[in-house]
Amino acid sequence: VQLVESGGGLVQAGGSLRLSCAASGSIFRFNTMGWYRQAPGKQRDVVASITGGSNTNYADSVKGRFTISRDNAKNTVYLEMNSLKPEDTAVYYCYALDIGLRPYWGQGTQVTVSS
Repeated sequence: VQLVESGGGLVQAGGSLRLSCAASGSIFRFNTMGWYRQAPGKQRDVVASITGGSNTNYADSVKGRFTISRDNAKNTVYLEMNSLKPEDTAVYYCYALDIGLRPYWGQGTQVTVSS
């Protein structure tokens, strides 16, 4: 299974971006999918997650600004990011956990928010 992210880029503070994570196969096999991010010199932190039943969780720092969703027909998970701040600048990684809790990772996409 491959996870391919897209949608990153450069945006001004207050702007929006939508990240996509396309899986090479059905996402029904995954208990949970979501996004992590890693800023330079910092650890990788969870941003948001969504279960097969579409239950969602968010890091406190993005609640109310980011929305995670999934389209099972397209085998794709999205992260809608609004009201972006410079501190949201990071490489964003898509991840998935299968039924056996085996993790899968995408290659990452850069998000840069200018002040």
